[in-house]
Amino acid sequence: MISVVDDDASVRAAIENLLKSRGYIVHPFASAGEFLASPELTETSCVITDVQMPVMNGLELLAEIRARGHYTPCILITAFPDDRTRNSASAAGAIGFLAKPFAGRALIKCLKAALEEHRGGTGA
Repeated sequence: MISVVDDDASVRAAIENLLKSRGYIVHPFASAGEFLASPELTETSCVITDVQMPVMNGLELLAEIRARGHYTPCILITAFPDDRTRNSASAAGAIGFLAKPFAGRALIKCLKAALEEHRGGTGA
């Protein structure tokens, strides 16, 4: 199960459609708070989240997931990629960092790597 957290409904739908076409079970969320309050927090295999969101951004969401003791792999996506954000994502433990717009195959490649690494236990 993959959780997609993005306040942009069109981005959520595009990612959901792409992943479902590849056979993944996808749960979309419009906010970090919605995801954190859901049962999917403990059930998801990977979180794909936007960096820029109101109230709690993607980096803050990643930090909160880790603070709650979950080591689910996270892929951060952003329309404003810069070295500072990329470095912050890496330091926070994000397994992937993609700049919007990205090719669907780039997301799938990143997702497969995240799931394989997590299965191998190195993400814990």
